[in-house]
Amino acid sequence: MTRRRWIADEVNGDTAALVGEHALHLARVLRAEVGQEFDIATGDAVRHGAITAISSDRVEFALGEEQVVRPAPLVTIVLAIFKFDRMEWAIEKCTEIGVDRIVPVIACRTDAHLGSAAQKRHERWQRIARQAAEQSRRAAPPEIVAPVKLKDMGAVLLSGRPEAGATVGRIVLAECEDETRLRDALQASATEVALAVGPEGGWVDDELKWFRESGWVAASLGSTILRAETAAIVAAALAMDALR
Repeated sequence: MTRRRWIADEVNGDTAALVGEHALHLARVLRAEVGQEFDIATGDAVRHGAITAISSDRVEFALGEEQVVRPAPLVTIVLAIFKFDRMEWAIEKCTEIGVDRIVPVIACRTDAHLGSAAQKRHERWQRIARQAAEQSRRAAPPEIVAPVKLKDMGAVLLSGRPEAGATVGRIVLAECEDETRLRDALQASATEVALAVGPEGGWVDDELKWFRESGWVAASLGSTILRAETAAIVAAALAMDALR
């Protein structure tokens, strides 16, 4: 039977713990018991864990052998901020698919009240990603970057973690004159991919100019008009498959 996986809040040698609401869910909602076994993600590994102590705000584990974890493709989703309920659904599903990083961007067509409220949502987005990562048995949640403006996004991408010799493909989803499809753009020899998904109505001309001047390639998901969350999920799935 596949063991449920938890992402530890604290790790110290051969022990780990969940704390706060994280622990409360396991202790009260799932009614965990001492001795019960799970997989515990410790940040740099996934190890077998057995519960040694339980309280309402803390669950402690003794850690055992390390589990084999396949490295995941490095896919970044640059996501223009749009209606929070639908955006959060996209964050959840992109996490389940396996993306490595999500960068919320305040775009020209982002409603002003959403742009101003986005910073306060950052912690919530991180929590959604963590829950989705545990549900989908990931070793770690994706990095959810604090919301940025497009002009500042380049520095965020450069702060990533490409390995020496890595080739990063940067693709902006937009209508393109040569009708380049995303699946074709992904066939290049990139070892890491960043995909930019615009808000409802798409990127404006000045934003597309910024992408072009910054070395991004435009590609399309086809002739149908997709909602932003649908486009993000489809693009993420295609990129993950192409890099595997």
